[in-house]
Amino acid sequence: MNRKSLITTTWITFFIGTFIFVFFSKQKSVEMFFLYLMISAMYSFPLAIGNGLLNDMLSKKYSWVAETRKRTVLGVICTLLLNVALVFLINYINFIVIQKQDFANFFRGTIAINNWFTVNIALLISAILHAKGFMEEWKKSTRKEVVEQKLIARSASAQFESLKNQLDPHFLFNSLNVLSALIDENPDQAQYFTASMSNIYRYVLEQKDKELVTVEEEIGFAKTYCNLLKTRFEDSVNFEFDVAENDMKSYVVPLSLQLLLENCIKHNFATPQKPLTIKIYTENGFLLIENNLMAREQVKESAGIGLSNIVQRYSLLTQQNVFIEKSTDFFRVKIPILTQKITAMNTQPSDESMAYNRASKRVKEIKGFYSNLLSYCLVIPFLIFINLYTAPKFQWFWFPMIGWGIGLGSHAFQVFGLGRDWEEKQIQKILDKTNQKNQKNGNL
Repeated sequence: MNRKSLITTTWITFFIGTFIFVFFSKQKSVEMFFLYLMISAMYSFPLAIGNGLLNDMLSKKYSWVAETRKRTVLGVICTLLLNVALVFLINYINFIVIQKQDFANFFRGTIAINNWFTVNIALLISAILHAKGFMEEWKKSTRKEVVEQKLIARSASAQFESLKNQLDPHFLFNSLNVLSALIDENPDQAQYFTASMSNIYRYVLEQKDKELVTVEEEIGFAKTYCNLLKTRFEDSVNFEFDVAENDMKSYVVPLSLQLLLENCIKHNFATPQKPLTIKIYTENGFLLIENNLMAREQVKESAGIGLSNIVQRYSLLTQQNVFIEKSTDFFRVKIPILTQKITAMNTQPSDESMAYNRASKRVKEIKGFYSNLLSYCLVIPFLIFINLYTAPKFQWFWFPMIGWGIGLGSHAFQVFGLGRDWEEKQIQKILDKTNQKNQKNGNL
């Protein structure tokens, strides 16, 4: 028992002893006051220490969060056995050893009522301790989840910014390579390319800080960029655009088309006799960039910035995948078209956030059960005391005790029993079906 618990138990002992001395003692003296304090301590400390140790032992072995049902069932059984044993032992010492009463009356009459009443008070105190331990454990768990969520969000944000910052030097480097080649081949085209490149680079600077842009904006930029490539390669490269009008207001990651167009040019050779044809179109919720495969021999290994950058940025924004398809005739990349413009921190209901919401709902349900249990442990003993004190021959307290007990058992079954498993299994089954359907649509 720690110092705080010891002080709390001492105050409880003092108030209970004082209350009994003031309202129930016929002899008002200092000796009787201390006697009642000692009797109060004889009940308070063993019950508080015993229940505290039991609660700590069970909480260390069985987690309230990971093993809620097992922890609850064991808690109820162990608490009931412990408190009945402690109360009977203390009452035996009090009534039989100290007060010298006949042991034959231990389970009947006034002592029996005292046994029953004290057991219920002990169970009430124990339920409060268990409920307190439960709430503290859940608070720690939810606090930990919130911290983890913040760390994940900060990490994702930093990673996303890092990926976006790759675009600036990457685009500039490749554009300057094209410009360098044009200066030798066609100075007039180089001048036009320089002017156009400044406009395109302005778009790059404007869009690279955004998580998402509309398909319409990205297609407009891609057409401008394709004109520049046409300036460089002339009849060696052809571009075909076939984007559905209803997809224009949806969203994609910025500069994705520029990186993929660059990727097509970089990894394929093109001549007027065998032109490289690049198609940009939409299909089943994806924006596709496809080219006929005429792979050139790589002098050095590619850095892989283009495709890798797109795949990583999409992985931070959505659960939908980027698909890369390759055959002997074509190379195709499918990037998801997103229907909502939301930030990287809120693009999808993550497993962590869903778990947090379920945990919050679970806490409310279990809190409701423990509130019901505490009320039962508090009210029923009081009704029993009133009944046996006023009309012992007619024991009407059985009616509320049994009726409320059935309701309490039903509540416990609903929160911890088989019904809970069935509900969660049905929810999981629906979620699995939905995920399979989405994956099937994504793979079409």
